[in-house]
Amino acid sequence: MGVSLSKGGNVSLSKEAPGLTAVLVGLGWDVRTTTGTDYDLDASALLVNESGKVLSDRHFVFFNNLKSPDGSVEHTGDNLTGEGEGDDEVIKVNLTTVPADVARIIFPVSIHDAENRGHSFGQVRGAFIRVVNQAGGSELARYDLSEDAATETAMVFGELYRSGAEWKFRAVGQGYASGLAGIAADFGVNV
Repeated sequence: MGVSLSKGGNVSLSKEAPGLTAVLVGLGWDVRTTTGTDYDLDASALLVNESGKVLSDRHFVFFNNLKSPDGSVEHTGDNLTGEGEGDDEVIKVNLTTVPADVARIIFPVSIHDAENRGHSFGQVRGAFIRVVNQAGGSELARYDLSEDAATETAMVFGELYRSGAEWKFRAVGQGYASGLAGIAADFGVNV
C-alpha cells in the first residue's frame, strides 16, 4: 500500500521506490446517479515546461492523441462507461525518457459532452488517482478525491513533477467549470 495523500500533499516517488524508471498513473471513478445517461469521463496528460505551458499541442495526451511525440507518455485507451472496479483509465509514464524541458505532467479528468448532458463532478463518486510502479505493480501513492464539485465538468486530479534529480507526485484536486477546454487553455493548448 502506497502513501495516501490529501489535497495538496506530495510524496517523493524516488524515495518510495529507489531506482524507479516507469509508472502507471491509474484514474478511476463511479457515477453516483442512475439517470439512464452514460457518463464518459476522460483522463488526459499535459507535459508542461517551467512556465506551466505545454511544449506543443502534441504534448497533450488524450483519447485522440494517445502518445506524446517522444513516446514517454502513453494513454492506454478510452473507457466509455467507468464501470467496474479499479482503474478506469491508465496512462503510462517512462520517467527516464521524459524530455528534460518537461517540468510537470498534469493529469486532468473531464466529463465528455458535460454541458449538453447536464453532467458534473457532483454526480461522480469514488474518484481517485494512483501512481503504480510499472516494475512489480506496487502502488506508490494514492489520492482519493472527496470534494463535492457540483458545477465542475473537469478536474486536475494530480501531477508528477521534477524536484532536482527526483520525481514527486502531488495531489491537486482543482475543479474547472469550463471543462477540458478551460484546462487546455490554462496550460497553453490551442483548441
